[in-house]
Order: sequence, then C-alpha cells, then structure tokens
Amino acid sequence: MLELMEWLAERGVTTVLKVDGERMVERRAAWMVIVSGGSLGEDSFFRADLARPDACLDSLLAHLETKGLSPFA
Repeated sequence: MLELMEWLAERGVTTVLKVDGERMVERRAAWMVIVSGGSLGEDSFFRADLARPDACLDSLLAHLETKGLSPFA
C-alpha cells in the first residue's frame, strides 16, 4: 500500500488510509481509503469504507483502473 501511495503522490494524488478504532470496537467497517486530485482529473474524489485494508486496496485499484491509471503498467 505504501508503494502505491507513493506512486499516486508522484502523480499529484493525495491518498489517506485510515483505521477507525471506534468503528473497529463496534464491529463496523473500520478501514477507509480516500484519494483525490492530481492525475485523477475531474470528479477525482474517491472514498471507500470497508472491513479490511486489503478490501480498501482492491477497491482503490479498481477505481484507478476506471480512471485509466495502473501502477502495474
């Protein structure tokens, strides 16, 4: 995830990965990923609140694919 965050930052994209302790204790979706700006273009804000960090990563990668960005290209 850190390598992906760095790759996005090099393209002007702000990325936040967060875990919420209160949500975790309440057994709710505690992980959140947010990206915005840079090479994501218009309507660049994306947020996913999910139960696991790997689910956030999968969701973010799918979003990047819809924007024509791939860190694996």
